[in-house]
Amino acid sequence: MKLFAREHLPLLFWSALQWAVVLLVYRLDGFARPSTALYAVFLSAVLLSCYLLIRYFTHRGFYARLTERLGSLGQSVGRRETAPLPSALGRLLDAQYSHYRNEIQAWERKQREHLTFINQWAHQMKTPLSVIEMITQDEEDERLRSISEEGDRMRHGIEMMLYTARLETFEQDFGVEPVSLRQTANEAVHEYKRLFIRSHVYPEVNVDERFVVQTDAKWLRFIVLQLLSNAIKYSSGSGRTVTVSAFERDGAPVLEIRDRGVGIPKADRQRVFQPFYTGENGRSFKESTGMGLYLANEVAKKLELRLELESEVGAGTAVRIAFGRRLTTL
Repeated sequence: MKLFAREHLPLLFWSALQWAVVLLVYRLDGFARPSTALYAVFLSAVLLSCYLLIRYFTHRGFYARLTERLGSLGQSVGRRETAPLPSALGRLLDAQYSHYRNEIQAWERKQREHLTFINQWAHQMKTPLSVIEMITQDEEDERLRSISEEGDRMRHGIEMMLYTARLETFEQDFGVEPVSLRQTANEAVHEYKRLFIRSHVYPEVNVDERFVVQTDAKWLRFIVLQLLSNAIKYSSGSGRTVTVSAFERDGAPVLEIRDRGVGIPKADRQRVFQPFYTGENGRSFKESTGMGLYLANEVAKKLELRLELESEVGAGTAVRIAFGRRLTTL
């Protein structure tokens, strides 16, 4: 009703002006009976009121449609109006919605095809990388050791790309099961055993077997691997220890990965979870992509976990994975 009134305010204004002109004409003409002029104005007002009432009732659905809140785009189409203008606008909205839906479906199809291509390419690349790993097992040969290092970097880069692509369809690749934090930590450390050796960093796992959570094992392992990779990278060459430990807080487990590396400057700590942000350390360590912590945090959100970061320049960094009470079997 308010929208209808606002739209017809100009019409009411010009009608009032018309009545004033009629009265003025009667007055200037010297007409002795003003009641005749008032009667003319009254008839004009009645006719205008009838017009507005008819227009309101024939357009009531149209105005309600413009003011109601939509729960989905589909609610804005499919309604048929009898008045010419609402009917034409309805047809326009139907055509726009159909065009929009076709574009979205085409985009989703391209995304699925792109994801399928990435998955197939990543799995095809695993075979030659496995062959390279077998050939370069001789750690005594410096050239083979260098090839092995580059092969590890390629494999970990492919894994990150694969998980990044799967993040778009997370719900289709998600399954909850009891997961041992100790087993997850050991598997992640074993995955990076050669990186630990090459970086002269020593792993230490202090996770009790009683810490078991309800989550997706694959995605949790991905988070731990990203945090471990960062811990090793920023402790490289120090001969120090990266510790993976677990403790209970407020009745729920917390998994902590702590390094004794360079630490994160205070100015960078609020932004390290942003995509592609490398900060001051990224300029010193050329292999930084700025995606590790971002992806770990995005996956953690989807798993309903919380990442906590604590760091001190020159003393190291600790990142904690906090599990909710309902995700634990303690």
